[in-house]
Amino acid sequence: MCGIVAYVGAKDCAPILVEGLRRLEYRGYDSAGLAVHTGRGVEIVRAVGKLSNLDAALRKQPLVGTTGISHTRWATHGRPSEANAHPHVAGKVAVVHNGIIENHLALRRELEAKGAKFSSDTDTEIVAHLIDEAQRGGKTQLVEAVRAALARVHGAYAIAVVSSDAPDEIVVAKDQSPLVLGIGEGEMLAASDIPALLAHTRDVIFLQDGEMALLKRSGAEITKLDGTKVERPVKRIDWSATQAEKGGYKHFMLKEIHEQPRAIEDTLRGRIDQTEGDIVDGEIGITPEIAKRITRVYFVACGTSAHAAMAGRYWVEQLARIPSTVEIGSEVRYREPVFTNTDLVVAVSQSGETADTLAAVKAAKASGAHILAVANVLDSAIPRMSDGALYTHAGPEIGVASTKCFTAQLAALLMLAVCLGRRRGTLSADGSRRILDALQHAPHQMREVLAKADEIKAIAKKHLKARDMLFLGRGTGYPIALEGALKLKEISYIHAEGYAAGEMKHGPIALIDEEMPVVVVCPRDAHYEKTFSNMQEVKAREGQLIAVATEGDLDVAQLLLDGQPPQSARSSRGGSSFPPAIDLIEIPKAEPEILPLLTVIPLQLLAYYMADLKGTDVDQPRNLAKTVTVE
Repeated sequence: MCGIVAYVGAKDCAPILVEGLRRLEYRGYDSAGLAVHTGRGVEIVRAVGKLSNLDAALRKQPLVGTTGISHTRWATHGRPSEANAHPHVAGKVAVVHNGIIENHLALRRELEAKGAKFSSDTDTEIVAHLIDEAQRGGKTQLVEAVRAALARVHGAYAIAVVSSDAPDEIVVAKDQSPLVLGIGEGEMLAASDIPALLAHTRDVIFLQDGEMALLKRSGAEITKLDGTKVERPVKRIDWSATQAEKGGYKHFMLKEIHEQPRAIEDTLRGRIDQTEGDIVDGEIGITPEIAKRITRVYFVACGTSAHAAMAGRYWVEQLARIPSTVEIGSEVRYREPVFTNTDLVVAVSQSGETADTLAAVKAAKASGAHILAVANVLDSAIPRMSDGALYTHAGPEIGVASTKCFTAQLAALLMLAVCLGRRRGTLSADGSRRILDALQHAPHQMREVLAKADEIKAIAKKHLKARDMLFLGRGTGYPIALEGALKLKEISYIHAEGYAAGEMKHGPIALIDEEMPVVVVCPRDAHYEKTFSNMQEVKAREGQLIAVATEGDLDVAQLLLDGQPPQSARSSRGGSSFPPAIDLIEIPKAEPEILPLLTVIPLQLLAYYMADLKGTDVDQPRNLAKTVTVE
């Protein structure tokens, strides 16, 4: 999300820092700022909005010096404002920070009790005050003061720190948030992503979690947080600037598919109280009184967000026992929907600006319904109009076809269902702990699925001649089937349809022949036996079966072993061959509520590789826009 650039050397650093931030604009931001040691001490300039606003501020108040840090902020604590923009200052110290300090409230209360004065609503300012306190407590070396401060914080961070007392030093550190060092000639740089460094050096060192570094013109001294020295080899980056923005991936979409575990971790961070088996719900704004008053949950969304909302409906009904419905935003706005003051309307929108969803929210609000936004963009139109907001922290999504925003929405909606269930008394603390523990383990399991990318690419290659595909699923597997079909349509231009598997005999079965690939979402859940029978029906009609199933499923494995190449595998279309296929993509065993987070990844990768192998424009498919703000 946020961007960090730091520089120490012999050159005037402000232009270097601003240009580095510009190289990170693709990540998205709502404010920006610099802190430079000018010889008079550390001075800062900050601005809300685009970097052009920061440029204008620097023309009014130039910062000249050879040591500095900079930041673009994607707000998580506190609204976008100059006061909340980074860098943050306490005493002689200035700090920029990516990530979330989970225990910031407790630390803030403690520091305020000691007389600390805060000027922002951010968690980052806590770090500046802790470093300042450590220096005043006798930690005269900046690196030691930073080490002492970080020993007290919990959460995720990448930080860069400068001090008026250390004109030629920068201290950086990281844990669960990326940070890379750039090694130049008589200069050192640090950044949250490689593109910011490439104009100055291609020699880099990637810091690991729990490490920090003291940067000087002469080089970097890397240690662990306990002070143990670290030797790390230098790597040479051969990527172009565009490739670097993509993290070395061929397309933004592929990068974003692989970012999903991190997006889930960021969306969960600070929101789960495993001791109580509950959700930390301050931003959601649903008290037990409001939760018990709700008689219906009304999800409103469009496109991919509507598929996430469908999964949310299953969870809310199962865990909170509230009747729920999912409506497409464009349908809601052109009829006369009946909203009441006992409705909870959940508006799901990646951008927070989707026109049809926004119109539905206006209608619901006018009827007195309680509105909750699930969005990825802070302070966007839908959250502003809502009574509460549950932000996903997926970070900017560049690829038009949504991937990481979808799975972050799934995680957010599952947390909402747990929150409602706990407040209504329909979900026990033990039941909640089971789900939340599984949710916290989901990123690791998602990485296991992502490790199968080459297997999925091979399956995609087998089906490139397909003109149509069918996706089937039951329960929460049904919206995943819909999402898989949508992804394939969006980026490969292959016609695809998603169906509830129980509907197969009500029409779609007529389409199945030896040329029709059929993707079946069939994990071991409550719907397994019925879905398995659908797979057998596909196989009996010589359809090309692609099964997404739980690892170790002997029944599915036997079905595949029994599969014999059908005699009719050769197409009548000019003699072209459609090779028979019965393919298996395995996912880890998981609690039923977590399965959508795992089963969707193979379908995203299948769509991606089919599109890439066909040579379509994956990141910007024809006729599509990232945010639909008109009808």
